[in-house]
Amino acid sequence: MVVFEAILPIFGLIMLGYLLGWRGWLTGEAATGLANITFKLFMPAVLFTGIARAQLSDGMSPMLLLAYFGPVLAIFSFVGLLAHRLLGRASPLGLTAAYSNNVLVGIPLVTTLLGQASLVYVFAILVFHSLILFSLQSFYSAFGSGQKVSGTALLKNLANPLIVGLLLGALLNVSGFGLPQPIWRIADWLAQAALPCALLVLGISLSRYRLRPSPTALALTLVKLGLFPLLVWYVSGLLPGLSHEARSVLVLLAACPSGVNVLAFVSNPDDTRAVSSTVFLSTMLAAISLPLWMLLMSA
Repeated sequence: MVVFEAILPIFGLIMLGYLLGWRGWLTGEAATGLANITFKLFMPAVLFTGIARAQLSDGMSPMLLLAYFGPVLAIFSFVGLLAHRLLGRASPLGLTAAYSNNVLVGIPLVTTLLGQASLVYVFAILVFHSLILFSLQSFYSAFGSGQKVSGTALLKNLANPLIVGLLLGALLNVSGFGLPQPIWRIADWLAQAALPCALLVLGISLSRYRLRPSPTALALTLVKLGLFPLLVWYVSGLLPGLSHEARSVLVLLAACPSGVNVLAFVSNPDDTRAVSSTVFLSTMLAAISLPLWMLLMSA
């Protein structure tokens, strides 16, 4: 019951955002402005303040990264190669199955269920998450379609405000310097606005897509919400040096729904339907599957 009570506000805000978008109570320009300030200011503030105060030695463990990114690469490769064989072309379906919405859903979920201190493990994953998967997808799409690899697109992964916030926070942490208290207060106020705004933005984004059930979308959702976290749970149990708290964070991140950013890599109309439906369906079903994974980890 505690798990369901903790997760209810998260999906309640997502549904509120969906209602705002569906009813048109926010104009397209207003919704875009909210998304921009959330991802360019509020969320970087969360990452900056969190990692600047974190015990980095707890999070930057090779075993932690291996326990998450080993399954990530396995799912990305398996689904991507299978889809390529069936479709005869490059597609973003492997990315859809392997890319979790760790910012919009993962951060509020871990904060609510496991506490602020557990975010250090989330930050460790986020440092490499988009960079690795988006770069792999860019290379795969280019080679699979005969296009050139865009160096500019790869560099944009590093210029992402979220990555910048993480790096600045890490630099402040290892430097040993402090910031004046008024600066910390401003950063904390900005961070407090991040999570509710991020969840509203996710709901608004989902209102732009329509659920078109298909075997592909259902299969991708099952892999994302079931097979992927199961693989992380299994691998993290085999590796030494991982605390139960760290394993719980990794499993929750893996069990998060597919991220909406995957749609940036879609070029084929058939892929658009499959990916948007998977993002929508996995977000809705995560309200059921995430508490089940949390109950498993607490057993």
